[in-house]
Amino acid sequence: MIRIGIILGSTRPNRKGSQVAQWVLDTASRRGDAEFELVDLRDHPLPHLDEPAPPMFGPSIHDHTHAWAERIAPFDGFVLVTPEYNGGAPGVLKNAIDHLFAEWTDKAVGFVSYGVHGGARAVVQLRTVCGTLGMADVGYQVAISVLTDFENHTTFAPRDHHVDALTKTLDQLLAWSAALAPLRAGAETALVEP
Repeated sequence: MIRIGIILGSTRPNRKGSQVAQWVLDTASRRGDAEFELVDLRDHPLPHLDEPAPPMFGPSIHDHTHAWAERIAPFDGFVLVTPEYNGGAPGVLKNAIDHLFAEWTDKAVGFVSYGVHGGARAVVQLRTVCGTLGMADVGYQVAISVLTDFENHTTFAPRDHHVDALTKTLDQLLAWSAALAPLRAGAETALVEP
């Protein structure tokens, strides 16, 4: 069965992302056509990228990078739940992405963003980053306004159009994750063969 990691891309105190990521997990888990798991970056504190060689030229030398790679490698695709900070993606999410390379390649990625303008500018940046890593980013995304989609600016209240957008995003994500499976299998074989 396809495995999808839902990565919560904020570690800020009082973050709104935990509610959003939990909603994504709860909604996705009801589908029954894939396994979904929440990956909270708070549980994986990574220093600012400190590997002596870029991940694409590996191997990594630090235990924290190995642990992160072991966490990410088993997934077939990802949903990145991201806020928009000052017109872009949060540094902690970019840093977590930058620590790895092969673990992202040939996997699909979808986006659920939130911010004053729905987090759209963060997703634009992340699409470029993910494309550079050889990921297939799906066209649909969920954009949540922190001004209108949180009751009293604190409690996430998803509307019907959010549910529809998430359904379309997940449909595309699972289709692309399945379509990319032969490429991932080929990469695993290449790593094993002499």
